[in-house]
Amino acid sequence: MSTTVDSRRETTSTRREEEIRPPATIVIFGASGDLTRRLLAPAIAHLNRDGALSPDFAIIGIGRTAYSDADFRAHLESGAREFTPPNQGRPGEMPDVCSYIAGDFGDPGLYARIRRTLEECEARRGGPKNRIFYFATPPDADESIVRHVGESGLASVDGGWVRAVVEKPFGHDLASCRQLNETLLGVFREKQIYRIDHYLGKETVQNIFVLRFANGIFEPMWNHRYVDHVQISVAEAVGVGHRAGFYEHAGVIRDMFQNHLMQLLTLTAMEPPAAYEADAIRAEKVKVLESIRPFTESEIDADAVRGQYGPGVVGGRRVPGYREEPNVDPNSNTPTFAAIRFMIDNWRWAGVPFYLRSGKRLEKRVSEIAIEFKGVPHRFFSKASGEILPNVLRLHIQPDEGVSLKFGVKIPGPTLQVQSVYMDFPYSKLGAPIGGGYERLLLDVTHGDQTLFIRGDEAEHAWEVLTPILNGWEKTPPSDFPNYAAGTFGPEAADQFLEKDGRRWRTL
Repeated sequence: MSTTVDSRRETTSTRREEEIRPPATIVIFGASGDLTRRLLAPAIAHLNRDGALSPDFAIIGIGRTAYSDADFRAHLESGAREFTPPNQGRPGEMPDVCSYIAGDFGDPGLYARIRRTLEECEARRGGPKNRIFYFATPPDADESIVRHVGESGLASVDGGWVRAVVEKPFGHDLASCRQLNETLLGVFREKQIYRIDHYLGKETVQNIFVLRFANGIFEPMWNHRYVDHVQISVAEAVGVGHRAGFYEHAGVIRDMFQNHLMQLLTLTAMEPPAAYEADAIRAEKVKVLESIRPFTESEIDADAVRGQYGPGVVGGRRVPGYREEPNVDPNSNTPTFAAIRFMIDNWRWAGVPFYLRSGKRLEKRVSEIAIEFKGVPHRFFSKASGEILPNVLRLHIQPDEGVSLKFGVKIPGPTLQVQSVYMDFPYSKLGAPIGGGYERLLLDVTHGDQTLFIRGDEAEHAWEVLTPILNGWEKTPPSDFPNYAAGTFGPEAADQFLEKDGRRWRTL
């Protein structure tokens, strides 16, 4: 009798462990590339250090560079050490099993070798045959790899689950996004596809849900009656660096707006979902995209500003202009900066502009969402000294995550002087280390949680919104590039863009 009870307890314990830390093998296509070393390696090392991964979690790297298994492990571990921020502590070690297969992604024989390695790994491990296929590859390589994975039978397995992680950008335009979705759905079901945007893994971005929907002081004011406008900024101090080959064909709209900034916009503007559940949340995000007022090519100049950085000084160091960067066309018209006004034509946001901006080689690296509220209906502090500024709720995304609220107060003293002060909540005060986004998202993949991932129709709608701007800019090349110096916050036209609306950009 006791033997039966012990056996049941052991089975229950094993099942619970597999739910908390599912054993799985992640197959990384593009494992020798920069994304794997800079982002995936630190995330896996941190999760392994913190005991969040199963002891049977395994990595199989696929790339063109020749590595032995030992060299591949060293490649990942050096990346984890180099790219772990100081505030996240020492990275852990890689999982026990780190295999590597070199080959050409278009070679069917490569996938036969992957199958053999996978089956050997799963046979040693026993238990469920869970597989994660991670496409850390350029968009133009994704479709071919996905087809080969399907044709080789790697996506079909008995006694386990299979999931596919796809990196942004999701295609190059609307047509290629649709084609990529069609190819993915020819091999995987939508429930198996995880389109990843690491911004969605950041704590402040996730906190938008809690800030809005768990606080009675904010939700009633989160609409056109109280909000004057919203600014979403993603500023980068770096240039294109080694990504020039990609960036020349992408530019700032494809690189930053179609994914990061549009995600921040939809999360800020969405209606309350019926439940904190993947499809409910993603359905509300799609509704926002469907409500954005369409851009017309004839009015692009009124709705958007573009820029390209020239030589300048960033962080006390002289840096070249975009056209002087290695592997960049000296006559390139690729935009490295954009500022766009979005209008959301629905009940909540009627008449409230959302200003989005992003650029490279700006004064500093900072990302934030700023909700600026309307002023009071009657100002009777006419004799007060000091400017009475609007209330602003700021969500700091990077480099220091947190939330702050600006409001006016009287300065102590015999005269009436009004000053704006900030009530700050930095996440660092909570004491827990803040991950870089990939940790949370990789963990969600192992648990089958798609809440913080992008659905196929969502990616397509984002392209539909931005395509007229891309088309308009391609038809009318700029005549003033470069039009801002590195180390500034963009072209003067971007400031004039808001001044015409009687507003100004926030100081970052």
